[in-house]
Amino acid sequence: MLIKTSRNGFCHPVSSEITSQRAYAGRRDLIKLMASGVAGAALASWASREARAQGAGSIPRPGRLAALPGVKSSLSGALTLEKLTAYQDASSYNNFYEFGTDKSDPARNAHTLRTSPWTVEIEGLVKKPARYALEDLLKLGTQEERIYRLRCVEGWSMVIPWVGYSLSELIRKVEPLGSARYVEFVTLADHKTMPFVGSRVLDWPYVEGLRMDEAMHPLTLLSFGMYGEVLPKQNGAPVRLVVPWKYGFKSAKSLVKIRFTDKPPATAWNKAAANEYGFFSNVNPNVDHPRWSQATERRIGEDGLFARKRKTLMFNGYEAQVGQLYAGMDLKKFF
Repeated sequence: MLIKTSRNGFCHPVSSEITSQRAYAGRRDLIKLMASGVAGAALASWASREARAQGAGSIPRPGRLAALPGVKSSLSGALTLEKLTAYQDASSYNNFYEFGTDKSDPARNAHTLRTSPWTVEIEGLVKKPARYALEDLLKLGTQEERIYRLRCVEGWSMVIPWVGYSLSELIRKVEPLGSARYVEFVTLADHKTMPFVGSRVLDWPYVEGLRMDEAMHPLTLLSFGMYGEVLPKQNGAPVRLVVPWKYGFKSAKSLVKIRFTDKPPATAWNKAAANEYGFFSNVNPNVDHPRWSQATERRIGEDGLFARKRKTLMFNGYEAQVGQLYAGMDLKKFF
């Protein structure tokens, strides 16, 4: 396997940063269980850890986590050997406006979200529309763990190990019609369990969208977990999208509907401020947000007084994998 050097934003882990064999084996056992199709058993094994994963404030973890060595994947360059963001940071510093606009609000407020039972509806321009219970949705693809960067439009970033399968596996099963050119993702909007739904910040429910070729790209992940465990509620439980080359707000959380359309969906942030949040929202250091530069980023966990900001990588470092999707496009116009 070709390992890129730190010159391109990658770094080799030192021995102290490699996950212990015991911790690694525990996470791999969970992923194997999910991959076997025994979704009910997998969810049951997660249940005992639900309270810990979903709690606000201090979230206990069994020791320091770092880059997982030798994670199997069919995707060249999909993984990174960069040091992982600590679970405590990744699960307590979040954007999830249904639970508040401050970064600490989701971890504090998301305990009210009810994730069971849960269904995801597939509709629109498909041959096989369906309503999938979460347990059935888990069975539709081959679960694997992928370490992806997450880059937020505000200028901060994380490195998170997600658990899930390529969205393309689900798309192929529902058989989109030839007229389907876009995929729309709709997040739950429940006034009873999401205290900020109804606020004037956004138009609810939260909606995001991808072009069909973006949705079919093997890097686009339908995720059910992170760090080898069930998704915390504040991170988008029980199922979310992860599109690693786009800004984080494109990766819709707590999905309840996936709709196939022939027109670009009207997405939440594009509707709220079209001049600031374009439909594509690819990570592009050459396109400034109207109120700040996107040329550098702050990696969460590297917040020391003298910590240097990182240079933002084109397509969040996934240019080799996804750059061809935008060949010939003016990426300043189609931002």
